[in-house]
Amino acid sequence: MAITMTDAAARHVRRSLDGRGKGVGVRLGVRTSGCSGLAYVLEFVDELKEDDLVFEHDGVKVITDPKSLVYIDGTELDFVREGLNEGFKFNNPNVTGECGCGESFNV
Repeated sequence: MAITMTDAAARHVRRSLDGRGKGVGVRLGVRTSGCSGLAYVLEFVDELKEDDLVFEHDGVKVITDPKSLVYIDGTELDFVREGLNEGFKFNNPNVTGECGCGESFNV
């Protein structure tokens, strides 16, 4: 069971944490949302919780909880630039469908 991140994602997270001046990493989780059922949640983590699972790439931590890991196990977190847009991309092998607007997914 693992969550990975690309070098580009690790660099972006590291720059963001440095800009904030605090934080141990980013939390990747899921919440119920949208027409397909689940949406990704990505937020900074300042303190680890007791049941947190921590995955590290090049010194950058991706943190998740056991309940979310069921849906995102094997996911690769990437940071992409497409034209003038940039953002995180979730390469999740568990996804069986996504809504048309890209807001949510199901497994």
